[in-house]
Amino acid sequence: MILHIDMDAFYASVEQRDRPELRGKPVVVGGGSQRGVVTAASYEARQYGIHSAMPGRRAVELCPHAIFVKSRHEHYANIGRQVRGIFHRYTPVVQPLSLDEAFLDVSGVMRLHGDAETIGHAIKNAIQTELQLTASVGIAPLKFLAKIASDFDKPNGFVVIGSDDVQAFLDPLEVSRLWGVGKVGQTKLTRLGYRYVRDLRQQSADSLRGQLGTWGEHLWRLANGIDARHVVVDHLAKGIGHERTFETDLTDAESLTSVISHLSEQVARRLRSAKRTASKVTLKYRRDDFKTYTRARKLSQPTDSTSEIFQVAETLLLEMRQRQPRGVRLVGVSLGSLSEIDAPQQLSLFAEESGQASESKLDRLSDQISGMVGKKGLYRASSHGFLHGQRKRDDPS
Repeated sequence: MILHIDMDAFYASVEQRDRPELRGKPVVVGGGSQRGVVTAASYEARQYGIHSAMPGRRAVELCPHAIFVKSRHEHYANIGRQVRGIFHRYTPVVQPLSLDEAFLDVSGVMRLHGDAETIGHAIKNAIQTELQLTASVGIAPLKFLAKIASDFDKPNGFVVIGSDDVQAFLDPLEVSRLWGVGKVGQTKLTRLGYRYVRDLRQQSADSLRGQLGTWGEHLWRLANGIDARHVVVDHLAKGIGHERTFETDLTDAESLTSVISHLSEQVARRLRSAKRTASKVTLKYRRDDFKTYTRARKLSQPTDSTSEIFQVAETLLLEMRQRQPRGVRLVGVSLGSLSEIDAPQQLSLFAEESGQASESKLDRLSDQISGMVGKKGLYRASSHGFLHGQRKRDDPS
């Protein structure tokens, strides 16, 4: 069985936990300036329509009395590591998707810790007791079902889908519950007469493929409870990546660059934590009509430098914006061609002069502080805009 565990409004909940006077109030993390972008919103703020990646000025319009707090990414990362530590008490098969969510495969440990439901409750209780935070848990035989289940009764949800209940659970769901179906996709499917998952299931794979291409075949598989993907342990992955889907399509270059900066920092930190270097940076870019593009660049030397990864990702974003200027639904940054950090590689004779040595020291200092100090984490200037809403578009680092 597979568990999907998702921390509830993670960043905002951490702020409300640390500052009791914020509890029960509409809290917005980030976006506190005219140029800022919302990083996260509490459930109280979400009731006003505020969501992540929204311009801060729009959040103010929706909820003038919202409380804006500065993002403390290193603090959240430290707590995220504590959450993952709880996961690993119960199973080594953990696939983190971000700081606040992960898939866990507990099939091989149920004789030791009890059935999946028992393990789910134990993890949920540990997070509540030790960290004073809530998580929503979804349990199912398939990955995408576990994800749906964890979202089904948030916040503080706990939903179990048994192997014999898969189709009965899926059929009455609106198609928007399926992976890959957002507002635009839902509108398109509704126009074609597909409102519920059962409407898709009752079609043939060939019919949906003819109407919707490969996306149609993907939806047919999910509607029929078919998902062959396994939980992939992070250190076994061939690449490291993070992506962000926007509830409202973005067209603002400033906001997009801020998100790319944040994603670059995330993947670079995970790369160094895994003691690896990367030789390829890939940008994933999904337009508002669901057409998805990727652009990749091979590096001259393997790297684990946040600055270098961000510079390449930003260049790829600028190139993509020139070719595909439409609204953007999703962006992602991933690293490939990974190698062990101590693998032989050509050294630069000019590392000191070019600043590579200083960049490396700064990265490792940042990683060290993030593991030691939660409240005053160190972050790079390239992530300043995403974390505090003040980054200028022409800031090179």
